[in-house]
Amino acid sequence: MQEIYGYELCRWKLVLVTVGVICSGGFLLLLLYWMPQWRVKATCKKTTLKDCEVVLLRTTDEFKIWFCAKVRVMPSLGASPLQNLDPIVHKVPNGHTVHFCESAAEENKNYLKKYLPVSRAIRYFTHHSVKYFWNDSAQSFDVVRGLDDSTFCSSIHNEHSRGLTKEMRDYRKMFFGINEIAVKVPSIFKLLIKEVLNPFYIFQLFSVILWITDEYHYYALAIVIMSVLSIVSSLYTVRKQYVMLHDMVAAHSIVRVSVCRRNQEIEEILSTNLVPGDIMLIPSNGTIMPCDAVLLSGTCIVNESMLTGESVPVTKINLPNPSEYPKATGDEIYSPEAHKRHTLFCGTSVIQTRFYTGELVKALVVRTGFNTAKGQLVRSILYPKPTDFKLYRDAYWFLLSLVVVAGIGFIYTIVNSILNEVPAHTIVIESLDIITITVPPALPAAMTAGIVYAQRRLKKIGIFCISPQRINICGQLNLVCFDKTGTLTEDGLDLWGIQRVENARFLLPEERACSESLLKSEFIACMATCHSLTKIEGELSGDPLDLKMFEAIGWILEEATEEETALHNRIMPTVVRPSKQLFPESKQATDQEMELFELSTTYEIGIVRQFPFSSVLQRMCVIARILGEKRMDAYMKGAPEVIASLCKQETVPVDFESVLEEYTKQGFRVIALAHRKLESKLTWHKVQTINRDAIESNMDFMGLIIMQNKLKQETPTVLEDLHKANIRTVMVTGDNMLTAISVARDCGMILPQDKVIIAEALPPKDGQAARINWHYADTLTRCTSSSPAINSEDIPVKLVHESLEDLQMTKYHFAMNGKSFAVILEHFQDLVPKLVLHGTVFARMAPDQKTQLVEALQNVDYYVGMCGDGANDCGALKRAHGGISLSELEASVASPFTSRTPSISCVPKLIREGRAALITSFCVFKFMALYSIIQYISVTLLYSILSNLGDHQFLFIDLAIILVVVFTMSLNPAWKELVARRPPSGLISGPLLCSVLSQIIICLVFQTVGFLWVKQQPWFERWTPESDACNILDATNISSAHSGNETLDDEHNIKNYENTTLFFISSFQYLIVAIVFSKGKPFRQPCYKNFLFVTSVVVLYVFLFFIMLHPSELIDTSFELVCVPYEWRLRILIIVIVNAIVSVLMEEAVDRLGVCFLSSLFGYREKTPKAKYMHLAQELLVDPEWPPKPRTTTEAKVPSQENGSYQIITLT
Repeated sequence: MQEIYGYELCRWKLVLVTVGVICSGGFLLLLLYWMPQWRVKATCKKTTLKDCEVVLLRTTDEFKIWFCAKVRVMPSLGASPLQNLDPIVHKVPNGHTVHFCESAAEENKNYLKKYLPVSRAIRYFTHHSVKYFWNDSAQSFDVVRGLDDSTFCSSIHNEHSRGLTKEMRDYRKMFFGINEIAVKVPSIFKLLIKEVLNPFYIFQLFSVILWITDEYHYYALAIVIMSVLSIVSSLYTVRKQYVMLHDMVAAHSIVRVSVCRRNQEIEEILSTNLVPGDIMLIPSNGTIMPCDAVLLSGTCIVNESMLTGESVPVTKINLPNPSEYPKATGDEIYSPEAHKRHTLFCGTSVIQTRFYTGELVKALVVRTGFNTAKGQLVRSILYPKPTDFKLYRDAYWFLLSLVVVAGIGFIYTIVNSILNEVPAHTIVIESLDIITITVPPALPAAMTAGIVYAQRRLKKIGIFCISPQRINICGQLNLVCFDKTGTLTEDGLDLWGIQRVENARFLLPEERACSESLLKSEFIACMATCHSLTKIEGELSGDPLDLKMFEAIGWILEEATEEETALHNRIMPTVVRPSKQLFPESKQATDQEMELFELSTTYEIGIVRQFPFSSVLQRMCVIARILGEKRMDAYMKGAPEVIASLCKQETVPVDFESVLEEYTKQGFRVIALAHRKLESKLTWHKVQTINRDAIESNMDFMGLIIMQNKLKQETPTVLEDLHKANIRTVMVTGDNMLTAISVARDCGMILPQDKVIIAEALPPKDGQAARINWHYADTLTRCTSSSPAINSEDIPVKLVHESLEDLQMTKYHFAMNGKSFAVILEHFQDLVPKLVLHGTVFARMAPDQKTQLVEALQNVDYYVGMCGDGANDCGALKRAHGGISLSELEASVASPFTSRTPSISCVPKLIREGRAALITSFCVFKFMALYSIIQYISVTLLYSILSNLGDHQFLFIDLAIILVVVFTMSLNPAWKELVARRPPSGLISGPLLCSVLSQIIICLVFQTVGFLWVKQQPWFERWTPESDACNILDATNISSAHSGNETLDDEHNIKNYENTTLFFISSFQYLIVAIVFSKGKPFRQPCYKNFLFVTSVVVLYVFLFFIMLHPSELIDTSFELVCVPYEWRLRILIIVIVNAIVSVLMEEAVDRLGVCFLSSLFGYREKTPKAKYMHLAQELLVDPEWPPKPRTTTEAKVPSQENGSYQIITLT
């Protein structure tokens, strides 16, 4: 959702802005570049949307981001792309037919104006790759939708199946544009300009120019080198991401396709020219779909791995025409999601097509370009919702406070310099210099160092990162969503066994399904025929469950060739038969091989018609005929509860529910089978048109197939580690809900004693409001009319935890499927936070629903990680604070992190590295802040006597101390295990501010003591080249000692006793705070294990002690130090030692007692926690109506009700 405002260009404002840009030396232009809303308001005046030339857009989320877009005008005959142009005159006076150009060229506009008085101007703008057209009736800008919006299934067949004329195609193309998902890779020059215009780099440029003016060349060069390296690294990463995404999207995106025109003419065109309404012919050898299309005739086998993440061929059948089935439920609006069994999605691969001879496989184009499913996925990658992180928000506030301090110093310097009659040139340089001292230009490079080192460590353990800033955020993760199949569990299913039913009684479970006694049984016939398997290049492929089931019986599948299909003028049935090895061994003599072959071919089953698996119906069905039999058979398989409800009750065992519950509790996936002999009057032709409901009734229940989805070996251990670290885990899967719940129990996500509440949400229907039925999973299968009331101990207990962090880990969990989740999002907004607080299992979730779940969790202040392995997880991986892809295919393009090993063991490793990087960022930020303030104090004190630090002193501090320390203190590796504590999320927190402020005060006190104490010394005087405090008693050597220095000119007054004293004290202070702030356990290894840091600090300490206690004339001259008595050097040493002791003790006290001290100081009481989920958890502890009671219903009500938008009704 976005707010939209209309503006038109204002000439006098434009003139004023131009003058302002010239007067400000281009700075105003930069400001307007950074702030689009200022740019529009400064150059335009507000007007109505109908007349505007520019639109200003603002997101309605918490980020309130502004965008602007130019409104363009396009000549058109109609107002809507889907309207019928027949009533409009198509002939111009000279008799030529109107053709629409692809672009709104000037000659095209003139042509329309001249010959078509009926033409109109259509206004539109483009935002995030989507066109918004002006809608006169709604008086707003709307997205132009294709045939996926408000189009009935009957009209797809009756009105849209004839195709488009070329004129109609050209007209629609003006609205829908080129059918292409264009990911333009920006030129290096464009990326460079965008990167360089970052406010930090502009400030660095300003600083470098200032330093060069002040002849401070070396440090300016160092900053330039660091900035260039940083920019090059950033450009490389960003461009690499664009190239990867471009390559993924561009692969087979432009193909040649055949389309059927309204006059039945077949035309070959480029896929870029397709528009909604075109009839596309699907070639028999397959293609990559360049658009979203609904299948009108024929059958397709499609690989949808781009959407589902599973490289499993799916059978697509043509959309049924409601007008051909008068007994059907009636017409309905076509939806690509609801009718996905009939929809071919963009980017998916059509492997094979099956069709009747003379009939072509046709599909109606419904969506093109960025409106397709693939286009929406690419848009979510190109324009992700920004990830909010407190550290970065606080960093700006922290910098703002430094700017305020710099402003005070700036004013003080100007006033002090004017009072002391300093030249104007010096005043300008020194006053600006204090700003570059207070706000260190090296800060971005310093902050990046820890992240770069963490990225390098992650690479060593096989985790690749394309968004380094996310590493810090991963240190805050307190909830991780996991995909199930291929992530928590192994990819495939294994057949555990079968349990057949005879005479309405379960037989004992059988491990093998390919025994001789079962060879010709109906149970095995159902396993052999009831599937969607197909042969692709001689290899059997299809759904993994079907594949395992078919392999378990050892049969052979044979499909008819195209020649056979053409010969019989119809689709020849797929045939299945047992392999020779399944027949009794006694018959397999060498001289009987031919006889055996003939025997094996005598028992064959032909699959006459297939009703594909439907997730809505939770079953699939086939009609088959055994070779030689007159009557056909119907075989059905699916969810046990559904299959049992469609069978004759006398064939279903009495203990069906208890047996099923026993299997599901153990985590098995259970499939039920049923069979029915069809009437002999049903011919082959009748079967092809019969309604599914007529077949799927009065079946005989045959038994159960028990499949096992094994957990990956490392899954329970990893989840246990995360739980110990107070990190919540959630399962988000496309699988069945009961299977997901059982897997969640097996892996420890749901503990054995915990209750699972299933939320079954139903949309409004027949005047009834939307409602949620609450079931308890353990009692779900026993909820019959005769079942006893649920015991009070079955209702979850609310535990009061010692820590608010543990509140989410209570004794109950919610589970729901994607349909229920969608209904709850739409009709029960007030319930969403409560449900996601305890929601653990989300089953049958579509790709966009996974993203919505991540956003819902983020809305209650969780830091969310997402771990998945498919392209269907792309949106969620991109939206999460830390998305980890276990696949190196499409998903890795969207995911900030990609693990080389497909194992969730990468999750705790990433969180540990994230925590280490986050603590490193805090350490570096604190150190850089102290570095600025220490230098600011030194310079301000020296400015008071019209002195300053020398160039070489600045250079030593900035290069030798600060840069070396910053880049080595960031090298501490992560702590070896995850702890229950989390690092602070922001800089503006009590203990952290207390730490920084206390160290600032200590440094200020000790520098001031040194500055004032040196003036009290008996040998102190205003230093001149003739001064010699070192040899004050040896008057005879005064003239000889400095005879060579009399010619030296010190115009900046660098050489003096105050300068030398402050240089030594401040140099030691930098090292003291570096050690104090280098925190180790529990998030990083101790600093003494950081060899480079320890070595650097020791070398710098030794060097400083050496030049202070054993002065060298060469070093003193280079650093512009003056000679002071040895006893004063010892006193400086005492100041430094006391400073070090006080700093270390103060930091230790802040670490241990900081929170308690601040609480007592400001009289804090137990406050409402900041995180919304913790606050909500506290509220729910005292809510008597939560969790919902078993077998109750929550109905949606009008929001005006006092108790919110829902009420709970107990059903009896």
